[in-house]
Amino acid sequence: MAAKKWAGFPHPDKAFEYGGDKLEKHWPRLHAGDQEPFPDEARVAALIKGNAKLGKASDAAKLAARLQDGWRAFHRGDFQLAFDTGDELGTLGATLACKAMGIHANYLVDDEKEKLKRFEAIAARAEAAQALLPKEANAHYLLAFSLGRYSQLISIAKALAQGLAGKVRSNLETTLKLAPKHAEAHTAMALYHAEVVSKVGSMIAGLTYGAKTATSEEHLKTALKLAPESPIAHIEQGNALMLLYGSKKEDEAAACYARAIQLKPRDAMEALDVAYAKAQME
Repeated sequence: MAAKKWAGFPHPDKAFEYGGDKLEKHWPRLHAGDQEPFPDEARVAALIKGNAKLGKASDAAKLAARLQDGWRAFHRGDFQLAFDTGDELGTLGATLACKAMGIHANYLVDDEKEKLKRFEAIAARAEAAQALLPKEANAHYLLAFSLGRYSQLISIAKALAQGLAGKVRSNLETTLKLAPKHAEAHTAMALYHAEVVSKVGSMIAGLTYGAKTATSEEHLKTALKLAPESPIAHIEQGNALMLLYGSKKEDEAAACYARAIQLKPRDAMEALDVAYAKAQME
């Protein structure tokens, strides 16, 4: 359970309410980026069948209903309730808990120490989920996501020294093997290459870390092709261009942020993404 009340979502919108059948109807669009399967009874039952530690098979319908309610909370911006729901469901709710805490920490937590603490907690939870559900792409993606955000906070140089870059890359590679159309993983892989090239230079980046400008650009193109209506795909393209080329591609990066702003957010996460893009343009 979350210990204290989290900062609230600042952009509430009735359009982000996915009650009843709306959640399943809009799920493919809402999860185009992370390829998370819809948590219906059949999906939950299959997971439990594969690992009895996740719960009782007879409870599959009830557990699925709770998971769906947790995701409804996430999409409308009630990140703390989404986290608590995922937390109560244990490994079955790990993706929900990790994503709720991660998006909230990324955008709505100002204190750097608290951010670091949150990303460490996400990493531990995702790693534990991998042990029970090794074929779940998002268990690997969310470990990479949390370690990536942690690395950005402590500085990429320190992260490289601590060997975190290798962990980020290996988890993203596993994610993409399990879910080749995982747009968020393609975006994250693009940023991995861009961050390393930016920090150590193209020659050392390529020789020591296998990081290349061309590979970054390839992953960005793939992410945009898979999720063209996702604001974060355009935002991270802009961020990668600035990392790789600096002021030389400033106008192109600004155009990426502008495209993100023009997109209509489909849920709270995307609304926060768009707000971030607007801030970059000020």
